[in-house]
Amino acid sequence: MQIILNNRPAHFEGEKITVNELIKRKNFTFKLLVTKINGKLVRVDERDNAWISEGDKVEVMHLISGG
Repeated sequence: MQIILNNRPAHFEGEKITVNELIKRKNFTFKLLVTKINGKLVRVDERDNAWISEGDKVEVMHLISGG
């Protein structure tokens, strides 16, 4: 499966994966992550049921706080 992940082409085995699977496979370990599929926000509690398919544009961004 080919997708666009954070504005770069990415390849994953299989026809589709969940957002949580993608986070695990890419080893994103930040505590505060914002996720979107095709511009639509995916909430933390929806990540196990939010499926990414061929050609989707996915964004995984980490939030940094500070002062």
